[in-house]
Amino acid sequence: MPELVFFSGTMDCGKSTLALQIEHNRSARGLQGLIFTRDDRAGEGKLSSRLGLVTDAVEAGPGLDLYGYVVDQLSRGGKVDYVIVDEAQFLAPDQIDQLARIVDDLNLDVFAFGITTDFRTKLFPGSQRLIELADRVETLQVEAMCWCGARATHNARTVGGEMVVEGAQVVVGDVNRPAGEIGYEVLCRRHHRKRMTSATAHAGALSPDVLPVNHA
Repeated sequence: MPELVFFSGTMDCGKSTLALQIEHNRSARGLQGLIFTRDDRAGEGKLSSRLGLVTDAVEAGPGLDLYGYVVDQLSRGGKVDYVIVDEAQFLAPDQIDQLARIVDDLNLDVFAFGITTDFRTKLFPGSQRLIELADRVETLQVEAMCWCGARATHNARTVGGEMVVEGAQVVVGDVNRPAGEIGYEVLCRRHHRKRMTSATAHAGALSPDVLPVNHA
């Protein structure tokens, strides 16, 4: 039976790489997929991995009816055997409903990839709707790591290496951005709660503790 599957995880855990691998495996068997993405780091209409892999995709803008798009492709004689959606957290809830309809009415597998919570640890509306509707929710087994070596569970937005907790929910950026630019970093819960990024931890390590001096 066709399924709507949500592959979730933090940044840096290989979601886009897995999406590209699924596309490769299925296309190698003669199947043809339709790839949607939204606000990819490589630019509009691209699905890219940090490993350097990239492929063309359909930019799923706010007004795009995903179900209608697939139906249009099929009605024009196009072949669609499955659907892949990357950066699914950025989709509107009604677009997630359209993905479920693709599965139920068109009998196609839909593989959606995205992060669950934003830099404030709040659920993205698209991810929330996926959790509500998906036949399966899979947490990726390749675990991203916090700077301290612990398993990373939270996404942090940084400016000049310092964590920020205010601002628009969606701001396109990437990890390892130069100082001064908006970037992102994955942290364990403890260091996300303390707002301690790798840059601030390094700065703290360079500042020697002031110890009491006994003049007696």
